[in-house]
Amino acid sequence: MTKRRFGIRLALAVALAVTTAAPAARAQQADQPPKAGKLIHAGEVLSGELNALRVRGDKNGKRVATYQLTSEPRRLPPPNGLCGLETGPETFQIVISSDAQAAQLKSFLGKEVSLKVDEVACAQDAGEMSEAIVTKWSVVTKH
Repeated sequence: MTKRRFGIRLALAVALAVTTAAPAARAQQADQPPKAGKLIHAGEVLSGELNALRVRGDKNGKRVATYQLTSEPRRLPPPNGLCGLETGPETFQIVISSDAQAAQLKSFLGKEVSLKVDEVACAQDAGEMSEAIVTKWSVVTKH
């Protein structure tokens, strides 16, 4: 016959085995190197979610309209390369050069947007909030 509490001991042993095996399985998955994103050239489309950042300007502490596009990892053309990252940048700061561009992006906040990228570079200054900076662009998608 079986002893009393055999089921409890068996359940405890199974739970212990599962908790010790789970970290080993996660470690095997983490060992795979991340894939570098595909290369983005001038004139190609960059898609992702558009967010607004709260940034204070250098002079007088006024708020400056700053936008960030979160996308899949993309490699930049040489000489920028991967921007010191394994997979390439995932966040792109969108530089606004006019009030019309700011108004155009404001309608896409929190939504998926596609931008035609004409000029992109790695972030290098301390005030830049993203991994890469898009200085010349145009919106491709409509509402």
